[in-house]
Amino acid sequence: MKPKRTVLDNGLRVITAPMKGNPTVTALVLVEVGSHYENKSENGISHFLEHMCFKGTKRRPSASVISHELDALGAESNAFTWYEFTGYYAKSRAGNFEKLFDVIADVYQNSIISAPELEKEKGVIIEEIRMYEDLPMRSVAHLLDKVLYGDQPAGRSVLGTESIIRGMRRDAFIAYRDAHYVPNKTTVIVAGDITHRDVVREARRHFASLKRGKTLKKTPVAENQRKPNVGVKYKSSSQTHFQLGFRSIPAGHKSIPIVEVLGAVLGQGMSSRLFHKLREELGVCYYVRANTEYHSDHGKFIIASGVDTKRSDEVITVILEELKRLKEEPVASKELRKAKEYLIGNMLMQLESTDAVAEYYGIQEILRTKSKMPREFAQDVRKVTPSDVQVMAKQLFVNRNTNLAVIGPFKNSARFKRIIRL
Repeated sequence: MKPKRTVLDNGLRVITAPMKGNPTVTALVLVEVGSHYENKSENGISHFLEHMCFKGTKRRPSASVISHELDALGAESNAFTWYEFTGYYAKSRAGNFEKLFDVIADVYQNSIISAPELEKEKGVIIEEIRMYEDLPMRSVAHLLDKVLYGDQPAGRSVLGTESIIRGMRRDAFIAYRDAHYVPNKTTVIVAGDITHRDVVREARRHFASLKRGKTLKKTPVAENQRKPNVGVKYKSSSQTHFQLGFRSIPAGHKSIPIVEVLGAVLGQGMSSRLFHKLREELGVCYYVRANTEYHSDHGKFIIASGVDTKRSDEVITVILEELKRLKEEPVASKELRKAKEYLIGNMLMQLESTDAVAEYYGIQEILRTKSKMPREFAQDVRKVTPSDVQVMAKQLFVNRNTNLAVIGPFKNSARFKRIIRL
């Protein structure tokens, strides 16, 4: 599964991940643009534009035409927007590669962004915003971003706000697309039973005529935290959802394997420390997890759970005690080995499909990090020592890095500010 890479004359990057004998193929186009590239008045436009690209092109004038063509190929297709990238993909049986590629290339390049469809889609986007607002397990993540980063792009929602969405106009979409959807900010990734030569040929056929544009950069994230931060959003409920977040390392950092092992020890798998403590011993939650998000110039380590509101203070205190323990005591060799194998095994299972493989290599490329094969990552994980984990815990879990986002029946943050001390 060693990837191959070619850069066209206009700057478009082409990556293939051959998976010989695999019955499916995935074509993914990733663009270096997301909510971190937006100014405040256009917050949500990256995600909204992603929706509009499937609404019709010059050759395929409606969403219905596009969906009928993809369905006739037995294809699965979708798009997604994140903080620093937007993706369009289609997956089908390997023999449909050229047809699949043609549709995705067309969607990326030639959306007509019809004004009537734009107005109609506003309702869809607004209902998506409301849906997540009604799901505190999801909306607490946005609240954590606000607590961590405040009034800068990294602190805003990928979806935008209802008022901004209602005011968007077609000319803004055209200008935004023309500014960001340029070949030198775009990567095409194909995974499956294909050859690099065939993919490059199709990429040249569909993308070579695009003109190189100016590479617009996102606003760098300002990191200026000096003390613990707490954000509370009132919601009448019997359960409290929270995320405890710490400033961490960016994508491509050499210590990522250490942070990943630390997360696995703490809150990944049913034998992890927090799962065992909170669910098996205390019986206070259904879910608890620890994971890290990596971005081009920053990262965050997140512990998330939904707990009995009456015991929320107790749970947060218990979690902080577990973090202190990681700083004070080296992880035992047996526990560390188990965490490593959990990480490696889960990664390999996740990469069994062509769409997962395409995304794996594509995101590394779009974030401008050195591409690592799964076996290389596994080797790095197995090198992590108890001392590595302890040193990283001491670096991450300190007062000036600590942030807490809470959604539940609370009027203010005073009670939580008293307890989030490390």
